[in-house]
Order: sequence, then C-alpha cells, then structure tokens
Amino acid sequence: MLTRFDINSVLSEFVLILTSILIGIIVGAEREYRGKFAGLRTFTLVSFGSCLFTILSIKIGVNSYDRIAANIITGIGFLGAGVIFKDRSKINGITTATTIWATASLGMAAGSGHIYLTMVGMLIVVVTLRFLLPLQQYIDNLNKVHEYRITTHNTEEFDYSKNVFGELNLRFALTGQSVSENVIESIWMVSGNAKDHERLVARLLYDKKIVQFKF
Repeated sequence: MLTRFDINSVLSEFVLILTSILIGIIVGAEREYRGKFAGLRTFTLVSFGSCLFTILSIKIGVNSYDRIAANIITGIGFLGAGVIFKDRSKINGITTATTIWATASLGMAAGSGHIYLTMVGMLIVVVTLRFLLPLQQYIDNLNKVHEYRITTHNTEEFDYSKNVFGELNLRFALTGQSVSENVIESIWMVSGNAKDHERLVARLLYDKKIVQFKF
C-alpha cells in the first residue's frame, strides 16, 4: 500500500509528465499548422520522452543524476541531424532541428520540476517560431541569395548575363561553368533585393539571347 509520501510523489511526477505533454502539444501544433514534416506527434513525444528520462535519471541515478539526462542531448542530436537536408544551394530543416532540441530542453526542465523555466522557455520558443517569422522574411527579402544556371550560345552572350545582373543592381559571382559544343552553361550565385530577383527572372524568361535558365 502506498504511503502518503508515495502518493504525493506519484501525483507530482504525473503533473510533470502532463506538463511536458502540454508543452509538446503547443509547440508541435505550431509546427503542424505550418505544414512541417515534424509536427504534433513528434514534438509531443520528444517533450514527454525527455521529461520521463529526466525523472528516471533522478530516481535511479543514485549519486550521478546526470548519467541518463546527459544522454538525452546526444540522442536529440541524432534526431535533429535526421531532419536536416540540403536542397540544391539551400539547407532545409535547421529550424525544425533546433526546435526539437529546444523542446527536449523544455521536457527536461519539466522532468526536473522547474515548471517556471519550462513555461518561460515554451513562451520564448512559441514567440520565436510564430512572431519572428515576419521579421526574418523582411530581412531575407532585403538580400536574397539564389543560384542561377544560365545557358547561352557563346562567350559574347555569357558576358551579356553579367551586364543583365549589373543593370538590375544584383551582386553576382561565377561558381561554375561547363562548355558543350556551342553552348555554355554558367552557374551564378546572385544576391540582392527580392524584387530585383523577380525582375531578373522576368527578364531571363523572355530574353532571346538566353537559351535556358534554372534557379
């Protein structure tokens, strides 16, 4: 039969677990709403698992409470690495990976009984994900970087591509080039305002001197 102390301990741990699940649901719901491939279930399980491992670390760690808890960070590192992938010149999944990492820390905070840190941390994560996005997009639009693969017929038209970039106030650098018969494919890293990139795409789309382009 459980003593009063045992009952209180069980209830306390139950509250900590429920808190971690709530944290995971809130963060996961935001990711799910934005259509990310790691969503509600993933973040709920990450938060819950981190919380439970932390509780177990405290209960069975004896004189080394950090023995199990320290390995949570290692495990989350592998999980986060699995959601990062490279798409052409852009790396995707970094925000998802760091959110998984942050959610694990919230679960650990809940499991160790630091409810105040858990709630403050959750608020910071949600605000960062939800309300800093417009600011990020604004900054990103000021200086977007795109890779363009432009195919032209000869060296004269190759130089023509550089002139087009200059006319549209875009900064550019040649990163690769291949020649096949009378065709030259040049790879450019181009940076500048988002609107200037839109003007560039419209210019290349209807420019007869450009054989084809990809971006």
